[in-house]
Amino acid sequence: MTALGIIVSVEALVMVGLVVWLGIETAVAQPEYLVTAVAILVLAAIAALFLVFVAIGTFRMQVWTRSATLVWQIFQVVAAIAAFQGIIGSPSIGWFLLVPAVLAVILLFTRASLAAARR
Repeated sequence: MTALGIIVSVEALVMVGLVVWLGIETAVAQPEYLVTAVAILVLAAIAALFLVFVAIGTFRMQVWTRSATLVWQIFQVVAAIAAFQGIIGSPSIGWFLLVPAVLAVILLFTRASLAAARR
């Protein structure tokens, strides 16, 4: 569970960094569609907050974090596939999304993780 918590924590930190970057870009670059840029910023902030709570819950070995982690990893795999296809980003970004997602899913179904869920 510690390794899973570390992976989710790193994902949370990356999302927080993305929110900061989006906020700076929205303020500095003056987007063509300000309402859309702010909406994306708000959604990214909600996702970052969600991941922070999931990471904390994972370290506390709370059962609800398993399903939340699985849902996030599915979203991340979908984004990785889109990156591999060139829809968003590049294949190198796809690998940075896919590898931790696959590792997290594998860790979700280890004996230790399943035993923690039974408590």
